Amino acid sequence: MARPKVYVTRAMNREVMEILGKECDVTTWPGSDPVPSTELLKNIEEVDGLFCMLTDKIGKDVLDKAKNLKVISTMSAGYDHLDIEEIKKRGIKIGYTPETLTDATAELTVGLLLATCRRLMEANAAAREGKWLTWSPFWMCGNSLKNATVGFFGFGRIGQEIARRLIPFKTKQILYTTRSENAEAKEIGALRVDFDSLLQNSDFLIVCCSFNESTREKFDLSAFKKMKNTSVFINTARGGVVKQDDLVLALKNKLIWGAGLDVTTPEPLPVEHELFKLENCVILPHIGSAATDCRLEMASLTARNILTALKGENMPSELVLS
Repeated sequence: MARPKVYVTRAMNREVMEILGKECDVTTWPGSDPVPSTELLKNIEEVDGLFCMLTDKIGKDVLDKAKNLKVISTMSAGYDHLDIEEIKKRGIKIGYTPETLTDATAELTVGLLLATCRRLMEANAAAREGKWLTWSPFWMCGNSLKNATVGFFGFGRIGQEIARRLIPFKTKQILYTTRSENAEAKEIGALRVDFDSLLQNSDFLIVCCSFNESTREKFDLSAFKKMKNTSVFINTARGGVVKQDDLVLALKNKLIWGAGLDVTTPEPLPVEHELFKLENCVILPHIGSAATDCRLEMASLTARNILTALKGENMPSELVLS
């Protein structure tokens, strides 16, 4: 009996390749950069399983070529890079890795928030550039979490873990905006409010929602105008949740105090982009889950999703489509 064929769109660690190789014939794009679309189309025709990344757009053009495809497993929690409707039409199973990256992303978000509100990047640059002349009472002062109201747009697993990590900083209140009441929020002591109240009352506003049509460019100029001019905006969700040109205006015109971004539009953000010129904006290259143990676990789960699906077994982490 012929072994199933799997295509992996990025160079992976040896352990994962061995797991897949024991039961499948595996072809890999060897680069650390995203696989070119022409290369993906060339290699997808006879594949049974696809191991992909959030940088790989899996749409109709790819699916039309992949006549034998039975499972797509993405090494990510998000799946906006997948054409869900086209995949559903073909009865292809989808695996993803939502729970594996919760802690790593929560840790990174807290780090990004602190780097932004306490001006760590700016202070480090000043020290390196010889601008650290002496101790000064109000030089490089930033905003404190103590007695602050922290708001969350989206309050799933990641949002809740961020909140749990921030409460020991002696925050005053945790607010959140979601479509429905969150049972776990009561345990944390978080209060659900409408979107306008979230904007108006948050000293720190953290975006950790999923990206879809209802959240696309949710944070535009009208939203930033409702925020406190002392507030700090943090986004570790998706760049598309923010109307980026409006964020530039909000930061330039001091409508908000600062912003910390782990996600942008596009990615990577061009080095000449206006956001890089602003001292009150900290930008990271989408490293939310970039802890070694987390990425190894994500890779392993992605492989196991493929293997179980190809055997007709229950996948450890299947995206169930309604």
